[in-house]
Amino acid sequence: MTGLLQHPGYDEEKLQRIAELLPCREVQAGLLLSLMGQHHCYPSIFIYGHQASGKSHVLNIVMKQLELPHAMVSCVECFSVALLFEQVLQSFFGADASSLLPRGPSLSDFVRIYRQLSSESPTKQTRYIVSIMEKAEMLRDADANLLPALLRLQELVEDNVTVILLSEIVWDKFRPNTGCFEPLLLHFPDYSKGELQQILSKDKHPLYSAEFYSSYINILLGVFYSVCRDLRELRHLAALNFSKFCEPLEEGKVKESDTHKLWRNIEPHLKKAMQTVYLREVSRFFLLIAAYLASYNPARTDKRFFLKHHGKIRKANFLKKNEKTSNHLLGPKPFPLDRMLAIFYSVVDSRVAPTASIFSQISSLVTLQLLNQVSHDDQLDAPKYKCAVSMDFICAIARTVNFDIVKYLYDFL
Repeated sequence: MTGLLQHPGYDEEKLQRIAELLPCREVQAGLLLSLMGQHHCYPSIFIYGHQASGKSHVLNIVMKQLELPHAMVSCVECFSVALLFEQVLQSFFGADASSLLPRGPSLSDFVRIYRQLSSESPTKQTRYIVSIMEKAEMLRDADANLLPALLRLQELVEDNVTVILLSEIVWDKFRPNTGCFEPLLLHFPDYSKGELQQILSKDKHPLYSAEFYSSYINILLGVFYSVCRDLRELRHLAALNFSKFCEPLEEGKVKESDTHKLWRNIEPHLKKAMQTVYLREVSRFFLLIAAYLASYNPARTDKRFFLKHHGKIRKANFLKKNEKTSNHLLGPKPFPLDRMLAIFYSVVDSRVAPTASIFSQISSLVTLQLLNQVSHDDQLDAPKYKCAVSMDFICAIARTVNFDIVKYLYDFL
């Protein structure tokens, strides 16, 4: 908290409020404030860290509490460059500003109109463009010139504007081969177990003491911390299971201090919930395994490997004599999404239900560059992918879920 209160020029009461709203993220908020300044700021800041590490939350709190002019841009909603330009102009210059953009605006159109509007309504404060929703990597793929231009937008528009990018991916994965203006880097580490305990304990139930709820959170983290570090998921689990934890207390069977008896009552419910969380986490590993098998096995072998009652397949037909080159030497081949999902549900043995989260995990694997999408979204046929990991990497992943991947690879028959 003291780190935030040492920033001159900012209202101390607002800084105090920021510190209260950002437990265990005072250091990162303080570094961010030191980078931002008040009258002049660095052109671009790149903030990275794992999911649910507080990146978007810190930016939102700082911008709102200090009442800084900003444009919060969701790269999921702004799926085209035109929408991104429109949202920035509307946030800074009003709803009518985007009407000045021509249809299908180019980067030069945006720069020209921004310069025009900023000269008509100058401000001493820095304007901030924040790419949120953990999807700043979409800017990298939208237009080859867009990301380098945003990094030096301050120079292009001749205005005191800063672009802040948030991503789960490190900056090295973004840097263009031709070079670009380097942003300042700010890392948000994962929350430690003690920090999660401190944050989750603040959500105490009004009918129970803070000590009682803190002991419940300690039990919860003892079960789930090894398989889940996501603050949002843990908060949901805490709210979901608290009523069960309190049942013996409400029935008058135990006191708040009888932690051992409360634990024995809640233990089977937490273990059941942990299996659900574990399967959700593990499903991402199995998706990657399925993608690897689809990339390196010929499609005609799927029946042999993944169909339980496939009948007899003659070895002479299965092993073609003209296939002398290893598929691993030829490299990964593209596969359709439905083939990968068919392999996935076969290898997990139907333990994971087909839900929307499966498809979001596929998107995450593409974002993390573990999968490469090789067909465009605007094509009529189904999307196709390639697995982008090495043999050593996938074997290490398979070992974590006790899956013998070599047994399912055509090259190792």
